[in-house]
Amino acid sequence: MDKLPNSGNRHTVEALQQELQSVRAQLLDLLSEARQNQEILNRHQSLDLQLIGSHSFRELIQHIFVTLADICELDQVTLCLVNTQHNLQEMLADLKIDRDEFPFLLFAESEADLRINGQPLKKPVLGHYDQTLHGDMFQVCFEAPTSMAIIPLIRQSKLLGSLNLGSEDPLRFSVDMATDFVERLASIIAICLENVINSERLTQIGLTDALTNVSNRRHVEHRILEEIGRARRQHYGIACMYLDIDFFKNINDQHGHQGGDDVLREVAKRIKAELRLSDTIGRFGGEEFVVLLVNTTHRNAVLVAERIRNSIASKPFLLHQSGACDVTISIGMATLSDDHNLGEIESAAKALLLRADRALYEAKEQGRNCVRESAG
Repeated sequence: MDKLPNSGNRHTVEALQQELQSVRAQLLDLLSEARQNQEILNRHQSLDLQLIGSHSFRELIQHIFVTLADICELDQVTLCLVNTQHNLQEMLADLKIDRDEFPFLLFAESEADLRINGQPLKKPVLGHYDQTLHGDMFQVCFEAPTSMAIIPLIRQSKLLGSLNLGSEDPLRFSVDMATDFVERLASIIAICLENVINSERLTQIGLTDALTNVSNRRHVEHRILEEIGRARRQHYGIACMYLDIDFFKNINDQHGHQGGDDVLREVAKRIKAELRLSDTIGRFGGEEFVVLLVNTTHRNAVLVAERIRNSIASKPFLLHQSGACDVTISIGMATLSDDHNLGEIESAAKALLLRADRALYEAKEQGRNCVRESAG
């Protein structure tokens, strides 16, 4: 007969079984943690690919504020960019990006504005949120974070700005936590920012008149096609103005080509000041400009045209080398209502420009310094 195990053996078996169960539980915990870590790694890799794959400034900023916040489960994300000489804000205006579109995008005048507690921002700053020290970085957020990370965006030893992350969890960002991940993320974002900003600027150079810094003819013609199509889809009216500086040859004769260039730049500046961000101004060549007003009524278009005419005629133009001169402008205007936005888009665009050009001819014939509308 088999012998029954004695009590000592039974205790040993039970202990081994308990130990085995404990090891199995630990193994399952390790496997679960490994799966979670792999999921986190996959999400972060997906974020990296989306950041790197951004083709425009708008797309990159959306990934920073939306995708990054979602993947990393953050309660607050802001981005502060150093905006020396306001070049970035000018770029946003050229890209038709309204500041309201990205309320969490901030600008600093210089690197000195990003100092924290008097110290230059060279390394990530993590820890408990302090309104006095960190409030500027989160001032636009609906609620202040409890813990935060302010991470410098550095490219080729130059501070581009800071990525500011906030959490309601007081332990999410602590002073003693490792910063490898956030520094790597900041490096990727800094490279992507530099790339898309340079790309946008190169694109703008190809679409911009070098003298007046407004759109060139090719870009305006393309914009008219786009806006006619958009107006059809969204059912609103648009207006087109053809503008011509009166007696420009006389200005060149009296003040030289430098004086003429000064007038062209100032005319473009004054026209642009009367427009919305969504509108377009372009130089068509010589002393001629075209303006496209979107989502507008006939009455509003007339008011804008008169404001433009008055802004140019009411104040003398200061010239760099030859004093000042008075300038006036003639404007021809044509509108395209939703009811009449029909046919091929290319044909509609040509017809709109032609009607504005004919109205400009009437303005010239009727004494200049006036606005005339197309009868068509």
